[in-house]
Amino acid sequence: MTNNLKIYLIAGEPSGDALGARLMRALKNKSNQNIQFFGIGGDTMEKEGLNSLFDISELAVMGLAEVLPSIPKILKRINQTVNDIIQIKPDILISIDSWSFASRIQKKIRYKKLNIPQVHYVAPQVWAWKKKRAKTMHNYIDHLLTLFPHEPKYFTPYGLKTTFVGHPVIESPISIANKQSFRTKYNINNQQKIISILPGSRHNEVSHLLPIFLNAAQILKNQNPDAVFVIPAVKTVAQRIKNITFNNPLNPIIIENEFDRLCAMAASNAAMAASGTVTLELAIANVPHIIAYKVAPLTAFLAKRLLNIQFVNLSNILIGREIVPELLQERCTPNNIALYINNFLNQDNLYKIQQQGFSKVQKILGLNQQKPSENAADVILNIINDRKQNPPFIDAKKSS
Repeated sequence: MTNNLKIYLIAGEPSGDALGARLMRALKNKSNQNIQFFGIGGDTMEKEGLNSLFDISELAVMGLAEVLPSIPKILKRINQTVNDIIQIKPDILISIDSWSFASRIQKKIRYKKLNIPQVHYVAPQVWAWKKKRAKTMHNYIDHLLTLFPHEPKYFTPYGLKTTFVGHPVIESPISIANKQSFRTKYNINNQQKIISILPGSRHNEVSHLLPIFLNAAQILKNQNPDAVFVIPAVKTVAQRIKNITFNNPLNPIIIENEFDRLCAMAASNAAMAASGTVTLELAIANVPHIIAYKVAPLTAFLAKRLLNIQFVNLSNILIGREIVPELLQERCTPNNIALYINNFLNQDNLYKIQQQGFSKVQKILGLNQQKPSENAADVILNIINDRKQNPPFIDAKKSS
């Protein structure tokens, strides 16, 4: 009998890749067995020992109208992943975020009756939309790990074992990033304002938002001639960003190195960002920011009718009021963005309200005795050990 653990991980986008890498690191540190990692992930997970089945940039699509042309390729990748899991027979299957993609794999594996423990890390936001998911997830997974303390109550009434492990943003190196070293490295003096442009991690996000952000940046440059614009880019969309910014008179600094990317964000005097987890990193680093988002009209039409939330920004949701301006759809204009960013640069009243709000957000997400990734690793290793000590009963007559 081998002492190796075989763990299959599925991360469908960059935020899941970062989460998966921290989990892999924690699993290696906490397990007394050698671990073999299989599955789907990005650069960060590959550095921790994963040989990804395919490039996750293929899955970097969001929105109904945008995803339709990619459906055949995505379905092919789902079947490829299921076949890979069947062949490897891992000790546990862990999908990370991206439930729309991951659920299809989890369902197919459950139907195969392979008796592999199935876990999902990051709860679908059922408190925002698709509440029926909370009633059905127990059919396809054995355990759910959540990032926010209010989430287990949506799933446990339906028989799904659910554990709050904490939000990974509190593990982000952004909280200890060296702002001055970033300025020194890129020859930016202390009098110059740094403005981060964060157009998202999906191709369609960048296509919709980056031109608008660049137009806002040009307005800001006219008003703040010494301002420096940086674009901290993730691998999935780095080339698209370079294509869009080619020959742009602003000559923004495109940051691809992960550590420099975080340092750039931390060193920023203000930021304009696509809605997403990156805004929590900005909140942890106390960087004043707006969020903006613009999707295809059909996607926006459906979202307005399906979403059951007052806010879309996570900081606003956590504290129950708007501290981060949400410039969505028709409000997502260069003039609106520039107006708010200028207010932040001048440290007006909204700047002060944000700083107070970020302090509350940090307390809600607060550091526990263990890092969230270590809490998640404990749950996963316990599931593996429990399954080995108490294997499920298989009725030979039913399975034949």
